[in-house]
Amino acid sequence: MTTYFSSFLVAFSVTINLLFVLQNLAKRIGLVDKPDHRKHHSNEIPLIGGIAMFCGFVLAVLLLEQPLSGLRSLFAGAFILMMVGILDDLRELTPRTRFVAEIMAALLVSLGGGVLLRNFGAIGFSVQEITLSGIVALPLTIFAIVGVINALNMSDGIDGLAGGLTLITLAALTWITWMEGLYQQLWLLVLLIAVVMAFLTFNLRLPGRPQALVFMGDAGTMFLGFILAWFMINLSQESQRAMTPVTALWIFALPLLDTVTIMLRRMLNGHSPFTADRKHLHHLLLNKGFTVPQTLSMILGLAAGLAILGLLGLYIGISEATMFRGFLILFATYLISMMMAWQELPQGQLWLEKYLIQYRLWLPFWHQFRYLRNRKSMGYLNQLQVENS
Repeated sequence: MTTYFSSFLVAFSVTINLLFVLQNLAKRIGLVDKPDHRKHHSNEIPLIGGIAMFCGFVLAVLLLEQPLSGLRSLFAGAFILMMVGILDDLRELTPRTRFVAEIMAALLVSLGGGVLLRNFGAIGFSVQEITLSGIVALPLTIFAIVGVINALNMSDGIDGLAGGLTLITLAALTWITWMEGLYQQLWLLVLLIAVVMAFLTFNLRLPGRPQALVFMGDAGTMFLGFILAWFMINLSQESQRAMTPVTALWIFALPLLDTVTIMLRRMLNGHSPFTADRKHLHHLLLNKGFTVPQTLSMILGLAAGLAILGLLGLYIGISEATMFRGFLILFATYLISMMMAWQELPQGQLWLEKYLIQYRLWLPFWHQFRYLRNRKSMGYLNQLQVENS
């Protein structure tokens, strides 16, 4: 127990010290986030959170009295992503370059570490679990890992948000491993909590500190997203199954919901799904007049509530199919709510209306809904009906 406590202190203290030491170096070499029209800060902020957290975590893990052979592929993949993240923070790499690095890291843990998403659980209409062969499981595993990495990266929009969302997911995973007696994974998660907590002491807006001192940067979001994906897949599969696969959706729900919604709405408006904009949930709340701390509290409260629902479903015995359908309903509700909230996005709405009219899907309901919401849209709907008649 003394060794584990010492490792926790090492993780926290190394991260804290590196966050102090690296700030001046980051400013000298240009490893900073510069203010622009999409940012909420007015000064250059060092992008060193990812480096500090990675170093603090790795050094602390080396002190643990447990075999590390099964973690080599995890550390290798995390190191690759951290280095690519640093280059991206310095030079802003193309999305293709980042995706190649993420796929390489996913292949390392899938082929080298045996972490494959083979079992989706009993989420269908029967009680049988949906299992996949290795040929099918490998690309889906890569897709899942890359998806989690980018979901966390795209949520890093205000001070404390990406770190807070990560902390909620880590706390849920820690509870699950403790309940199942998986102490090796438990202590790895505790060390991750230590480095994220250390980072948040520099990243949160506190009384007397109007903005963050450091950001985690792409190096941090890629590292943490990769680690989260590894744990959620590893703990939901047969080898050491501690939770159902659908539980992973709930404990990481909000980043997934927001990212998929944003990407769909960008495509509906004819833009690349990776084009940066100010249409995330935190932008919506800020535009409604809430401060950054208020926005952060509301989003983290929602994320924590969804994670608790996922844990309740796991431990009180709600069927996987019911939890999965509930998640789909949640996603549909979130998507429709965000589309209604951003009323300045007519292109995507008109595209959807045209699609519904063309294929005669739910036309009466859609007429009523749009009429009640905006009388002006009825003229456009009538015009489309004439064009498609």
